[in-house]
Amino acid sequence: MKTHFGKLFFIISIFLFFTTSIFADITYKVEKGDTLYSISRKYQITVAELRTANNLSENDVIKVGQKLIIPDADIGTAAALSSTKTAGSSASASTAKTVEYVVAKGDTLYGIARKNGMTVADLMAINNLDSSAVIKVGQKLKVSAGSTSSSSSAATSKKSEPAKPGETVIKVNEKAPDTRTYGTTITADANTKWPVSSPKITQVKGKISGVQLSAKTNEAVLCIHEGTVMYVGVYRGFGQVVFVQSKTGLIYAYTGLGSVKVRKGEYAVSGAELGTAGLDSISQKYQITFMVFQNGQPIDPAKAPRN
Repeated sequence: MKTHFGKLFFIISIFLFFTTSIFADITYKVEKGDTLYSISRKYQITVAELRTANNLSENDVIKVGQKLIIPDADIGTAAALSSTKTAGSSASASTAKTVEYVVAKGDTLYGIARKNGMTVADLMAINNLDSSAVIKVGQKLKVSAGSTSSSSSAATSKKSEPAKPGETVIKVNEKAPDTRTYGTTITADANTKWPVSSPKITQVKGKISGVQLSAKTNEAVLCIHEGTVMYVGVYRGFGQVVFVQSKTGLIYAYTGLGSVKVRKGEYAVSGAELGTAGLDSISQKYQITFMVFQNGQPIDPAKAPRN
């Protein structure tokens, strides 16, 4: 009987070990010479996402041995955090029922959003927070009423702190799987301006929401709405990416580029060349994925304003 109980206890222990490991926050231990920028480049996310996940302000300095949470790559969150403002709640966020959440020690926007079944972009939108927001203990936030946790408690993802001796630090798998789910393919409307000429338009659904546009070899990718270049770089799962923000706050995301010809901070006029179409690693065809976001929420790229 004792032997049977011992085996059962061993099996349960192994199960709990692996399940807690799978759902544990992914962390990175800061090494000599690291900066937030270099770490963000290593894991192909934005600096703003890294700051938000660790409740760091622009003035905070990281130290060797410090633990940082590496958030999941989410291009909607990246778009929201790359914006200079959040111009009010998105339609889905503004109509959702909310409850009050009191920020506890160790909480981050990333951790609160995860606990309450929300995206960081939604959490920012319903609380009118901008990309530089740093939350404080005791601060009251609105969270989704249908969340898994509506009362104040310590977040599972804590603010960065030195690693403890003997602690195992998990590093992220840098090879992100293809998360694209394709819908119908249509021919471009001659009256609608797209970043490439006369593309075949394939709807992309699922975690990613936008359109995939066929392109000619190394075809120029053009800006379809003027705005400020907010982000340029490699983003996990999307290759080379350019975000352009319009004066109304919309983020136009041009992804899967083969080359980039603009820099962050530049003002791109309508028709300006942002880069060239890239060769998709899966389809082995030249194409880009194009998305438009409002407060981190995707809108129909065909209906997004052009100029």
